Amino acid sequence: MPTIKIQNLANISIQVVENQTILACLQQHSIDWMQACGGKGRCTTCKMVILEGQTLLAPLTEAELRFIAQGKLKEQERLACQCKIIQEGEVKVVVPKQYQLPHLTYTEE
Repeated sequence: MPTIKIQNLANISIQVVENQTILACLQQHSIDWMQACGGKGRCTTCKMVILEGQTLLAPLTEAELRFIAQGKLKEQERLACQCKIIQEGEVKVVVPKQYQLPHLTYTEE
């Protein structure tokens, strides 16, 4: 099963179910993650930076392409509510500083 490792959140590593968004998987494992639009791809608060495993991810969604065109999403960034891991392997990510939740302890990126 594919996994996601959140490097700046105690290196948490969780298995991702096929065809499930990363945000849905995080929620299923009771891992708090900033998100303001309910996972509908209407904001960028669930942004994550992909450190490794970009090739294991599904293609960018329409919402992500729209945010890229607006300059709100950079090349190595994806939205957890839109992004799916579609191949076996591990995807390493970090939570950008501006989207870190105050009640969680993050390490330096």
